[in-house]
Amino acid sequence: MMKASRQPMLLGTALMFLAAGTLFGCKDSFLTDAAAAQGVLDQNVLANATGVEGNLIAAYRSLDYTNGVGGSQCSAASDWCWGSITSDDAYKGTEPSDFTALNDIEAYHWGTGLADGVLNDKWRAIYEGVSRANATLNLLASVVKDKPTELSATDQAGVAGEATFLRAHYMFEAYKVFGNVPYLRETDTDVRKASISKAEVGNEIIKDLDAAIGLLPTSPRNGQVGRATQWTAKAYKGKVLMYLKQYAAAKTVLAEVVASGKYALQPSYDQVWTGFKAFENGPETIFAYQASANDGEPNGNNANYGERLNFPHSGSPFGCCGFHQPSQNLINFFKTDAAGLPLAISNKAGWNADNQDLRGAVTANMNFDPRVDWTAGRNGVPFKDWGLHDSTWIRNIPNGGTYSAKKNVHEKASGAQSSVGWVNTQLNSVNIHILRYADVLLLLAEADVETGDLAGAMTYTNMVRQRAMATAQGPVDGPLAVAINDPRITWAKYTISLWPASTFADPTTAMEAVRTERRLELAMEGQRFFDLKRWGTMEQTIKEYIQGVGGGNEAARRAFFTTAELPAARHDNFPIPTVQIELSKVEGETRVPQNTGW
Repeated sequence: MMKASRQPMLLGTALMFLAAGTLFGCKDSFLTDAAAAQGVLDQNVLANATGVEGNLIAAYRSLDYTNGVGGSQCSAASDWCWGSITSDDAYKGTEPSDFTALNDIEAYHWGTGLADGVLNDKWRAIYEGVSRANATLNLLASVVKDKPTELSATDQAGVAGEATFLRAHYMFEAYKVFGNVPYLRETDTDVRKASISKAEVGNEIIKDLDAAIGLLPTSPRNGQVGRATQWTAKAYKGKVLMYLKQYAAAKTVLAEVVASGKYALQPSYDQVWTGFKAFENGPETIFAYQASANDGEPNGNNANYGERLNFPHSGSPFGCCGFHQPSQNLINFFKTDAAGLPLAISNKAGWNADNQDLRGAVTANMNFDPRVDWTAGRNGVPFKDWGLHDSTWIRNIPNGGTYSAKKNVHEKASGAQSSVGWVNTQLNSVNIHILRYADVLLLLAEADVETGDLAGAMTYTNMVRQRAMATAQGPVDGPLAVAINDPRITWAKYTISLWPASTFADPTTAMEAVRTERRLELAMEGQRFFDLKRWGTMEQTIKEYIQGVGGGNEAARRAFFTTAELPAARHDNFPIPTVQIELSKVEGETRVPQNTGW
């Protein structure tokens, strides 16, 4: 959310009441009873304002719920497993022998037993969040009924709005990943509900978001950043409407969010993904997982747990683990031509031809969008304020290439690093953006193209590009961010300009520009694969990524792609985990059937 006060809302610590127990433990259904709080603290103990607020915080905590149900980092708030390494943005990285289930996810072999296990982690995390939201709503109703004066009318509406919004978010995750799923509400007494179609799930999400909008205040409740507001829900609704292809409705909502003045782009790109408290929850933040380090949790689990694998490996200051490495295709995509526009647009035949390590010494005179060095670690280029990125930081170059994820990494001077936990150097309090203002601007630009307002589309796209022109990665011995033409920059020739009016003269070139800008701005943020799916270009784009596009192909760069399965129609939805299908059976009826093709 926008920065509204100095008091954060901590997700976790002693205040995190267990709202719904652990899923699938010894239960005979695929979800635990969503109607009652369980665990050490029973319903009677929690039946007060403190219990209600604690349950709600537990529902927020599930945004990055990766260890409480025995799950993996593939339940991360960023969706890096599902939206990034499945796309042309990133490789799994690290060693082939580490987290082997992701080898199958990356190569589109989603029907294997290993893939099934990690998909089940994601399913459990989603429905844990839904269950906690529903438990909060039920506990709230019980407290209001039995103790009418326990919570003020403002807090009653706020809690209900936040819990309903969170349920909508978790169900949107289910929509994006699995498609056809059960939609669980607090009124369901038997959670073994039948799946509904993906389109119906989308419509139900909109209903929840509309309800949340009607309940939520316009500023964070209790002045605590991190809480959902009416504007959070409106922005989120606009995004969901884009997925539902309701472009006119999406344009109306997104334009209202922009016109509200509640949000703005950070003036410098380095202030978006950051550990510095001065920029945390800044004007660009609409909805984020509020990572918390050094808060008393002994293992650092309230920090960026879902992102902790995605740091440079043992030769680096971080020590582990080398996952989620930017692809060669992505680095090449940041190249620009002499006019400062993406080479992928002006040189469709050759933009992706480079197969070499694009280290600083090689790229000293190459034209690049400055966002490349805010997004990826490149050898010989300053890695935020940690010194020069080096090849010794890479665990296995033949498998993952020479680049490292960078957005999720804290700055050395920020003080965001955890002092506890396994490999504490890769744990930090960098918030994980789920929805930020640049995303909203680009969605609005896309809606404008779809509805014929090409001038509006150019305006919003260039707002994002204008910010990208402001600063670049600074030198080792200088400021973190400097002007893009600073003479101390010796590792690239940053060349970037605004999109010209000629690009937005017709819908085809306008949409190409918006989609190109979206990839450049949101690279490595877990968005790309879901964008490709909703655009209907996933099969073609991934086929070209593997077999050849712009003069290069990943099958020649990474051996594992030679045995990858080319995505087909069935890959539009991930398969439903086998155990969930089995647990959904009631008297021989399978209420959660497998997705088509799996």
